[in-house]
Amino acid sequence: MDRKIKVPISKEEAKSLHAGDYVYLTGTIYTARDAAHKRMQEALDRGEPLPLDWKENVVYYMGPSPAREGRPIGSAGPTTASRMDKYAPRLLDMGLGAMIGKGKRSQEVIDAIIRNGSVYFAAIGGAGALLSQRIVSSEVIAYEDLGTEAIRKLEVRDFPVVVVIDSKGNNLYETAVRQYAK
Repeated sequence: MDRKIKVPISKEEAKSLHAGDYVYLTGTIYTARDAAHKRMQEALDRGEPLPLDWKENVVYYMGPSPAREGRPIGSAGPTTASRMDKYAPRLLDMGLGAMIGKGKRSQEVIDAIIRNGSVYFAAIGGAGALLSQRIVSSEVIAYEDLGTEAIRKLEVRDFPVVVVIDSKGNNLYETAVRQYAK
C-alpha cells in the first residue's frame, strides 16, 4: 500500500504502518550516523540533554556528500543501519518515532521498535543522488565539528521509503524471503 505521511510521525501513525508499505515522507527529519550517535550516548551517560528532542522524530542514517551549486545537499543515500544498533534502543525508549537506513537490524532494536510502537524504514541504497532531489533544505543543528556526520535538520517532500520492520515486529526482510521461496 502507498501512504503519504507528514513527519514528525505520531505513534498512532507509526502503528498504522505495515511491513512492505511504500511511504512518502513530507516534513522534517534529522540525520545522524555513528559519530553523532556515540556523542549522544556519551551525553546521556553524563546526564546531559541531547541537542534535540527525538520524541516522534525520524532519524535518517545518512552523511551527505557536498552540495552542488544551487542544491541544499549532495548525494544523500542511506548508511547501513546495523552500525547504530547499539544506540538505537535507548533513543527508541526516549520516544524516537522512526528510523531510516538500509539493511537488517538486531533483535534488541526489533524488540525496542515493538516496545515503543515505532517503525524502521529502508531507503534505496545506491540512489543517493535521486533521494537528494526530495530534500528541500538542509541545516546543521549539532556537532558541526563531525562534518558529514553532524546532525542535520532536513526538510523533505515525498521522500520515498519502505516499511521494513513495523510496530508489531513484522520484518519485510524475512517475509519477502519466505514469499520468494514459495
